[in-house]
Amino acid sequence: MTAPERGYADYQYQIYVRGLQDAVPPFTTDLGALEDQARDRLGPKPYWYIAGAAGTGATARANRAAFDRHRIVPRMLRDATARDQRTTVLGSELPAPVVLAPIGVQSQVHPEGELATARAAAATGVPMVLSTAASHTIEEVAEANGDGQRWFQLYWPHDDEVTASILKRARTSGYTALVVTLDTWQLAWRPHDLDQAYLPFLRGDGVAIPLSDPVFRSRLERPVEEDPQGAAMQWLPIFSGKAHTWDELGFLREHWDGPIVLKGIVHPEDARRAVRAGMDGIVVSNHGGRQVDGAVAALDALVDVVAEVGTETEVLFDSGIRSGADVFKALALGARAVLLGRPYVYGLALGGAAGVEHVVRGLLADFDLTMGLSGCTTLADIGPDTLHAGGGGEVRR
Repeated sequence: MTAPERGYADYQYQIYVRGLQDAVPPFTTDLGALEDQARDRLGPKPYWYIAGAAGTGATARANRAAFDRHRIVPRMLRDATARDQRTTVLGSELPAPVVLAPIGVQSQVHPEGELATARAAAATGVPMVLSTAASHTIEEVAEANGDGQRWFQLYWPHDDEVTASILKRARTSGYTALVVTLDTWQLAWRPHDLDQAYLPFLRGDGVAIPLSDPVFRSRLERPVEEDPQGAAMQWLPIFSGKAHTWDELGFLREHWDGPIVLKGIVHPEDARRAVRAGMDGIVVSNHGGRQVDGAVAALDALVDVVAEVGTETEVLFDSGIRSGADVFKALALGARAVLLGRPYVYGLALGGAAGVEHVVRGLLADFDLTMGLSGCTTLADIGPDTLHAGGGGEVRR
């Protein structure tokens, strides 16, 4: 694998050069401001389904506050002109420590949905994680992704035969890692969605994968084509409303021969149990604040989880990434890579595949510049000593 000739930061130069012809980016390069622009484009139902949080939104706010508490300590007179973001995650080489997080029902924000995301992921070289709640089938997204790296996220159904069928389809279609989301076995109290009585699955959105699955279809009294809403209603109790337990993880290992990652871990003891269960990695995540109101900030949980198992398994991170500095901080606190969520979906809403690519290239450029200006040339240079001790007035050693 070769690194970009002039580095990801070259995207900054390209934007400035286009400005000589009075051309500006089609939408903002500030990932934190994307939400407002996307809100102007989307109706309230899809907007809040993406942007909303559980309860009062306290957890989502805590995620961002945690990033603000950690401060980067740049170092000077180091030759950081050339940087290298390459890393290895779950046995695969990545050009950068960034993965596109699983987000369902992307057709809400753009007609091409996950197909556009898949093309953008392939174009930028970052892996994408396809959600079980996708608007397109496993096979369609794989075709759109081409030679790109792709992982599959599982909302674990309570039907072993359906689960095995879906996993087989994903593995056959070239998805290399399995990301099992643990924290959303039941939807949280989400006032913005409730106030509009909006749940896309009831409308037949976000159910392309089960409705195309031969085993699930064999369970139906009427074909999907004759009664799509009835099929969607039959799917809901299979994948929602009941939790799985630790002693069931062996089933997944029996039906998936690649890496398995557990997503939604925030407690060190749960991280320890994942290691004991032989999982290949964990994603420290609180689902972007969408599941438990008043929960621990994901970045704070990352510190505790890394202290517990950081040398024994691969620890990934999501929930709250909005800038290159955020990526830097998460890596400094022990994450192997980060999953980018809402911002790329806002890019999808604003510009389809080109919008997603703009967001990803912007994040990678921002991170590249942050590395260089902080005196880091490789990811190995980014560690606890590159951050200021929160509230302590000293540099972490």
